[in-house]
Amino acid sequence: MRTVELKKDWEKIETDFSIRFGGGEHMDVDAILFILGVQEVGQGHRTYKKNEKVDLIHVAICRVLEPYGYYTYEGTDEQGWPHYSVNEALPFLKAGEQALLIKEAIVTYCKENDWI
Repeated sequence: MRTVELKKDWEKIETDFSIRFGGGEHMDVDAILFILGVQEVGQGHRTYKKNEKVDLIHVAICRVLEPYGYYTYEGTDEQGWPHYSVNEALPFLKAGEQALLIKEAIVTYCKENDWI
């Protein structure tokens, strides 16, 4: 994905999510991943425990990186939480490269779901 296009799409996602879910407050990557995790688990708005919040972010990371071949969806457990297996270890990336990959994956996910 071209950097200029990614930047534009990412800014749209940040703005849309901040307005829709953050009451206008800026939402960072982790907050957006949390929202995507809630979407994937499908339990909607409720109070989540700290460990569940971490799990929701993990679910979102697995889901958005699935099309890149890093994870495969295995199914859901009895509580309805999706589970993924690791296909390929993520390559060692510098912090900026890691942020770029996850933003690109989130943009791709949002486009697939017609959110942008």
